[in-house]
Amino acid sequence: ALQFHRCDHLRLSGLTHINSPRSHIGIGTSNDVDISHLTIIAPDESPNTDGINVANSTYVYIHDSKIGTGDDCIALSTGSSNVRIAKIACGPGHGISVGSLGEDGAYAAVENVYVRDCSFNGTQNGARIKTWPGGSGYARNITFENITLTATKNPIIIDQQYCNGAHDCAKQSKAVLVSNVRFTGFRGTCGNEEAIKLDCNRISGCQNIELVKINITSTVPSKKVYASCNNAKGNSGSTVPTVSCLKYPTRPFI
Repeated sequence: ALQFHRCDHLRLSGLTHINSPRSHIGIGTSNDVDISHLTIIAPDESPNTDGINVANSTYVYIHDSKIGTGDDCIALSTGSSNVRIAKIACGPGHGISVGSLGEDGAYAAVENVYVRDCSFNGTQNGARIKTWPGGSGYARNITFENITLTATKNPIIIDQQYCNGAHDCAKQSKAVLVSNVRFTGFRGTCGNEEAIKLDCNRISGCQNIELVKINITSTVPSKKVYASCNNAKGNSGSTVPTVSCLKYPTRPFI
């Protein structure tokens, strides 16, 4: 509905977007962008109605907004770097996503992303990184911190077998390298049994993944939730549910 391309020192504030036919706001090839105090509304069953898409842009700050859509509340595509996201109330929607990256073997690069003080209410996902098999490049230096969850189906997910929602992907020998990712200070409830999913490529895996101070419980009292992981390496501490594939650190997290 609203696309900005090659806009430096962009300021966007105080708008309400309702029922875009596809993505609501796009930011492309821009530098020094501040987006705040927006309200974005679309039904949870509306396809491809992302709230804010960012691509090939640097020094982007998105904050103090309410986003409810049928797709990602915020999606960061290739070329996104030095992105800060804060105080976003997301729901409904598919969470805040890095990706998808590497479709059709493409090179992709996302780095230096800091997401903090956000909430996910009734969303399909919470904090998500998604890459296609066969891509190249990297997604690195990404932090999700101080996140509140309410009946979020997939609170924490790294999905390197992403095929536009399907999981019958053809096997590939390479993938976008995911590294230096930190999830910290998550609390709240999960709508599924699988609260944490780290599904990484068998060749490169995911490197230096850190989960700390996580407390996710089921929306159903007394029902347990669990974590699953493939080919992920890193550390975990003070995390419920336990992430068995990640090592407990030899010294406490600070």
